[in-house]
Amino acid sequence: MSSGMWDYQNASGYTPGSNLAGYRVEATDGHIGKIDKHSEDVSSSYVVVDTGPWIFGKHVLLPAGTITRVDTAEETVWVDRSKEEIKNSPEFDPDKHAGDAGYHDELGSYYGDPRL
Repeated sequence: MSSGMWDYQNASGYTPGSNLAGYRVEATDGHIGKIDKHSEDVSSSYVVVDTGPWIFGKHVLLPAGTITRVDTAEETVWVDRSKEEIKNSPEFDPDKHAGDAGYHDELGSYYGDPRL
């Protein structure tokens, strides 16, 4: 694990090989949804969050670097972004994600790096 936006942070408590699908996701100001899928690819790790009905079922991709804490006992992940930031984020686009090299740059620019 490293310190990049697209890598799980050392202090998050994430254990490589863990399956985060179905975990609750908590923003800095409350619950935002559940993890639909995740990746732990080196320098390209992320979670896709199903925000459910609170923003009409939008799916958003959050870089792994936004995760501050993983609690496997509670099956909960905390991120260092507000509900509003996540609500206004670009919607997850599986087609762009699979084939557009600039997609991660776009998302990285939106989320920025909280450690800067």
